[in-house]
Amino acid sequence: MNDSRSQESSILGRIDALVTEERDLREQSEHRLTPEERRRMRLLESELDQCWDLLRQRRAREEFGDDPDMVHPRSVDEVENYRQ
Repeated sequence: MNDSRSQESSILGRIDALVTEERDLREQSEHRLTPEERRRMRLLESELDQCWDLLRQRRAREEFGDDPDMVHPRSVDEVENYRQ
């Protein structure tokens, strides 16, 4: 169970780093992003979606008594194309 908490902390740390990079990029560029910066923003958004999805999967498995370490990150295509 401790390893599970460590994995969750790692995911949350990655989310925090991605959010910080996204915020810094926006602030640095004063909302006038270059094509390269826009590309990076899209990558950041996709990776954030994957991280949040992985965290939700882990928490759901744990809630229902399953091993949260059995989940794996889903592809960007799968995560980005969920039906709402």
